[in-house]
Amino acid sequence: MKSFRQEKILEIITTQEIETQNQLIDALAKEGLSSTQATLSRDIRELRLVKELGPNGKHKYVSPAEGGVMNYAERLRTIFRESVTSLACAQNIVVIKTLPGMASAACSAIDSMAIRTIVGSLAGDDTAFLAMTDSQAAEVFCAEIKTMLR
Repeated sequence: MKSFRQEKILEIITTQEIETQNQLIDALAKEGLSSTQATLSRDIRELRLVKELGPNGKHKYVSPAEGGVMNYAERLRTIFRESVTSLACAQNIVVIKTLPGMASAACSAIDSMAIRTIVGSLAGDDTAFLAMTDSQAAEVFCAEIKTMLR
């Protein structure tokens, strides 16, 4: 069931402009598949789906294969440039403020980088928290991201 649902998700995002998880849940329901938000979030993470700016100026879900040959570092730069509004360190915690709905995409991009100094990430709608191994790692990460955003 899981692989069938994930195949449908990939099919849906390649044929439709899906901007939100709710739209994706509705599209799955039209295909006869019911899904919870938690299950869909896991599927999105496992499929490594990201949101990219479409030609119409709206963000939509895409799979890494759809994103072209862009490597993870470039994808991270793109997502951050388009969505991050501020970044701050609080000891070993990095707080990232984004445009509404983009914190999950930012965390997904960061998680895909497998940065060893990141213990874990948590995303809300427009705020992401990164737990770093220590304060120094948080400061280094913030400095690198700020450089990337210039």
